[in-house]
Amino acid sequence: MSLNKERKLNFALAINEALTQMLESDPSVMLIGQGVMSPWYVGNTCKDLLEKFGEARVLDTPVSENATTGAAVGAAIAGMKTIVVHPRTDFAVYALDPIINEAANWHYMSGGASNVPVVFWLIVNGGGEQAAQHSQALHTIFAHVPGLKVIAPSTPYDVKGMLIAAINDPNPVVFIDNRSLYGFEESVPEKMYEIPLGKGIIRRKGKDITLVSFSHLAQETLKAAETLALEGIDAEVIDIRTLKPLDEKIIFDSVEKTQRIAIIDSAWKFCGFSAEVVALLAEKTSLEGKSITRINIPDAPAAASNSLEQAYYINAEKIVSRVKNFCSDKVIAN
Repeated sequence: MSLNKERKLNFALAINEALTQMLESDPSVMLIGQGVMSPWYVGNTCKDLLEKFGEARVLDTPVSENATTGAAVGAAIAGMKTIVVHPRTDFAVYALDPIINEAANWHYMSGGASNVPVVFWLIVNGGGEQAAQHSQALHTIFAHVPGLKVIAPSTPYDVKGMLIAAINDPNPVVFIDNRSLYGFEESVPEKMYEIPLGKGIIRRKGKDITLVSFSHLAQETLKAAETLALEGIDAEVIDIRTLKPLDEKIIFDSVEKTQRIAIIDSAWKFCGFSAEVVALLAEKTSLEGKSITRINIPDAPAAASNSLEQAYYINAEKIVSRVKNFCSDKVIAN
């Protein structure tokens, strides 16, 4: 066996390691939320944390999102670094007051004299017949608000480094975590490290079209790009990783090269993230000669039945189909 064999972790355990290392290294870090001791709520992301660090720093709370989030924001203002878990993003809307009215505004309202170092950890649980109230992707709501950073990692390596960076950030960060990634495994260093927030990454270089995505759809987009390559379409895949602040340059530079872009977003189209990217392209670049399309879920709530879910959610197969139609002049004739 090679002594240099790389250590691998899955996405859920990479989150667990980031939380463990931050709780070990910084006594001001605390975790609070529903189900932090229950795999049913949070998978293995909080495995053994309560046993290691005790109830003073790992708090499993009653079902009271607004009160729990308010407590986390108050603790952050008082000097703690708090992570508050919402195991279903849908119910974080009960806590919009402490997130939007308090945490996001606090630094501005205090004239920069006070910060709120809190991570709002929102787990998206789409699929699995979770239906309309347990699977919504609401990242656009939070990206709209000044004072909130919004991150959505897609790999185990990224989620560890970005979560550590988010916990160390002096201001509030919304961490969008898609549960479908929890089994995805790759090499993750054991040491602590940070990945700067606000930086996208090119996952695959290409020349025919730019595909922009994030979170679990970045992985679906990569799969789609490999299939598209067999059809004669050489796609460049950008994993934007942070929705706000957005790495505009990585998108603009790629579109300048490819002259085509498809934005693949797990949320609704109207007034959403994909619309913002199109608006930025229109405002800050020349659109002459460029083609734009957006791939979003239908403008309807998620259904409960598995067959309707198959029609509702975006996957690699649907991305391939849409991009092939969009780039029909590039498709190899059969």
